Amino acid sequence: MKAARASEAVQTERGQGARAVRHVAIIMDGNGRWAKKRMLPRIAGHKKGVEAARATVRAAGELGIEVITLYAFSSENWRRPEAEVSDLMGLLRVFIRTDIDELANNGVRLRVIGDYRALAPDLVKMIDGAIARTAHNERTTLVIALNYGSQNEIVRAARALAERAKAGDLDPAAIDEAAIAGLLDTEGLPELDLLIRTSGEKRLSNFLLWQSAYAEMMFVDTLWPDFGKADLAAALDQFAQRERRFGGL
Repeated sequence: MKAARASEAVQTERGQGARAVRHVAIIMDGNGRWAKKRMLPRIAGHKKGVEAARATVRAAGELGIEVITLYAFSSENWRRPEAEVSDLMGLLRVFIRTDIDELANNGVRLRVIGDYRALAPDLVKMIDGAIARTAHNERTTLVIALNYGSQNEIVRAARALAERAKAGDLDPAAIDEAAIAGLLDTEGLPELDLLIRTSGEKRLSNFLLWQSAYAEMMFVDTLWPDFGKADLAAALDQFAQRERRFGGL
């Protein structure tokens, strides 16, 4: 009911086209460049990026977006310098510790995709607690991709189906798109409508490859720390002007 009312509000405020945007995903890129332009250490860019994430989640709720998925840490990000990875994990701890009350009080449900259980035990415990605390919220779902890689996600789904087929519990001929989608980390979420990447880069970086099959994509020049509600609203306006045919005429 809350999500329906939010969608109705968006229809009134932004028009029929925006009402169809249920699920938005963002590749939050440009923290390092933001800091470099200001001759600041990279951690300053990441801290400012957390502020942008906080503001964008608030904006998503205000604009009636049902699900917002943020690419926080990829399975490839482990290749970064150890100090930077440590800083990122520290910021994640701070975010959960300081923002969980606001998320819970504002009806935001937290969900995490990716192999987050490979993170430090204390961080896993914090994440599990935040997920449990917000599990019954309905206004907005915040999905954070942590230690996430889309190719690995698809491999895990394929392996699970292969094991079922090998055990005789599944006819390989019965494997279809729905069978695979049902084993992805995003199972149960609305289909992805819009994927945004900030900073001007134009690639998916192993993010939601399956889910992006018919998503609209927008690559904006704004560096992530400078991204805010106005940018998100502008993306929804642009989305409303696009014609989505899903392979048809």
